Amino acid sequence: MLTCSTRRTFLKMTGGVAVLLGLGGALTVLPRKALLRPPGGQNEAAFISRCLRCDRCRSVCPTSVIGLANLSDSILDARTPVMKFHLGYCNFCNKCVEVCPTQALKPFDSTTVKIGLATVQQDTCIAWDSRGCMVCLNACPYHAITLDGQGHPVVDSHTCNGCGLCEKVCPALVMRSYIGGNVRGIVVTPIVRKGDESV
Repeated sequence: MLTCSTRRTFLKMTGGVAVLLGLGGALTVLPRKALLRPPGGQNEAAFISRCLRCDRCRSVCPTSVIGLANLSDSILDARTPVMKFHLGYCNFCNKCVEVCPTQALKPFDSTTVKIGLATVQQDTCIAWDSRGCMVCLNACPYHAITLDGQGHPVVDSHTCNGCGLCEKVCPALVMRSYIGGNVRGIVVTPIVRKGDESV
């Protein structure tokens, strides 16, 4: 027989579960911003359904580019792995894929699949002001960045695979810190794929 205190506990737990279920339903219709996932995690719906938030991928990353999403990204995304190019870049070693216990990260070939696309930010890029900076161009291991006729960097969307080295080495954040900006001159953004209704 249930006592008064266990009945209250039961009712509180039942109410809590009902609220969480209702919240989960609301979360599926709320818009979410697209996040840059580690290699092999580009199918967002499959990734979110499989990721245990075990942190193994982040722990094994040799370049320290994998960070964790925050609650501000969304409740569903909190503590899931995301690429943070201010911390490092992706060398596509696939160590994160190898340690993933649920295959949320699938085997990945950097020559055929992209994790993102670099975009030059004309308002913060040093080369768009003074034409002297070529740091991203020199750093890109895929030769996806060239200069146009005026000496401005241009990203080849067919060659860029989103490794993030250009964003990591971009000096615009430091050079323009007195302005209060927090954006680099080149930023890697996720590629939103058709049929991925979760983003």
